Amino acid sequence: MENRSSAPVMSLGDWIITMIVLSIPIVGFIMLFVWGFSSSANPNKANFCKAALIFYLIAIVLFFLFGGMAMITAMNSMPTSSM
Repeated sequence: MENRSSAPVMSLGDWIITMIVLSIPIVGFIMLFVWGFSSSANPNKANFCKAALIFYLIAIVLFFLFGGMAMITAMNSMPTSSM
């Protein structure tokens, strides 16, 4: 494992390539895990990927929380039909 204090600085080109790869729909999500938890990845890139995964997790939880509340509200406001 590489010493974190002597990790090479990622260049602008490295970050651009990283962002291009992460913008590919399924491949980008898989690469977040690969780069985030790989011992050979640059520590800067690994920390970025871990932070992105945390943000995705928060977004998914909020989506289901607010989406579920909206669905319950919509179902409660629907008129009931009598036959």
